[in-house]
Amino acid sequence: MASILVVDDEASMREFLEILLAKDGHQVTVAGDVPAALKATAEGEVDLVLTDLRLGAGDGMEVLRGVKQHSPGTEVVMMTAFASTENAIQAMKLGAHDYLLKPFKVDELRLVVQKALEHRALLQENRVLRHRVGERGGRGDAVLGRAPAIEEVRALVEKVAPTRTTVLITGESGTGKEVVARSIHQRGPRAGEPFVAVNCGAIPEGLIESEFFGHQKGAFTGAAEARPGLFEVAAGGTLFLDEVGELPQALQVKLLRALQERRIRRVGGTADIAVSARIVAATNRDLAEEVKAGRFREDLYYRLNVIQIRLPPLRERREDLPEFCRHFVARFAADLGQGVPTISPEAEQLLKAHAWPGNLRELANVLERAVTLAPGDVIRAADLPSTLRGRAEEAVAGGEALDLPADGMDLQAHLDRVERRILEQALARTGGVKTEAARLLAMTFRSFRYRLQKFGIEG
Repeated sequence: MASILVVDDEASMREFLEILLAKDGHQVTVAGDVPAALKATAEGEVDLVLTDLRLGAGDGMEVLRGVKQHSPGTEVVMMTAFASTENAIQAMKLGAHDYLLKPFKVDELRLVVQKALEHRALLQENRVLRHRVGERGGRGDAVLGRAPAIEEVRALVEKVAPTRTTVLITGESGTGKEVVARSIHQRGPRAGEPFVAVNCGAIPEGLIESEFFGHQKGAFTGAAEARPGLFEVAAGGTLFLDEVGELPQALQVKLLRALQERRIRRVGGTADIAVSARIVAATNRDLAEEVKAGRFREDLYYRLNVIQIRLPPLRERREDLPEFCRHFVARFAADLGQGVPTISPEAEQLLKAHAWPGNLRELANVLERAVTLAPGDVIRAADLPSTLRGRAEEAVAGGEALDLPADGMDLQAHLDRVERRILEQALARTGGVKTEAARLLAMTFRSFRYRLQKFGIEG
């Protein structure tokens, strides 16, 4: 049995579909306009929405957008007597599962409903399997690098892994916080149990309590059967709360209780359930500042921050860049079933010169692209993204290093060369129009003209 919402401004169509689908064993709710439809989906979990395209003052596209925004897992099927290719394409782009033309046959409707519900069930099964499997023993549990800061991280991981102490991992986005969490899990006595990772900022607020703690059958509209939450799925293993700073305050209270008492209660339930999952949390926010600002509970912060592991950004551990490059290149080459390419000196210089604001995640994306596009067994500068080349190639050209040479350098001469090159590029980009070039560099025309005279540059 599934929970189905029928949205149509014609009462006769609503009644027909309600009777038909209820006879097939589904729990059916009806709505006659957009506000009623969105209210129904907000009040409880809905498996499938059947909505007409034209709804008087509104339309089915509004229903589709609203459902996908607040409940991405809900399937949506559009119905209309005024079909067009443009409407169908737009609906599919917005996430609709299928499109039904009125008048439709009963068997046709039943088949579309069946396929939509099977698709939803498959997605839910995959989600649970990902939680349970958690890439046990996979390649993602090694903390790479030899920088002093990473040696400290590795030492902390070894110390806390055998314990059940709660750990808070901090660091910028893309620094590898989940890798450290998996490493803690794999090196401890819970390695054979599930590693369950959840992004706290990616779950719609209306579903987050059910996702964490589960729900009983009939707890809300659409709760056709009891379902365990992530705390129960992670039983005996590790529950990794990524971006824990994104949790709404109402959920923070319940999470605190779960951590303190090691017990949870399902939505709609009356009995407490003992839980044994170890908690590892991560955030790219400064939780101490979030506490001061009133956005994060102080008591929960102290409960999570028993042991803190700070991951440094890639720019603070540049000595580890070659090791990461070798690791990612070998990994992506293996995924493609090809030999491991080498990195040319020119490409290596560009990689070293980049600031890597996206940290390891950005580096991995760049190297995956390079391994995929490199025509031979060598990754060259041309195989790297143009944005990367655009930011760093000027410094590489002519042997101008961004790092201080061992024998020192003439800083002023170096800065003059860089400034002259940027002035010339601004003029070239604006076709020699000095006022536009000055605007491009966020300086006054007078200041720009002075710099041109200083370096003897002709417009």
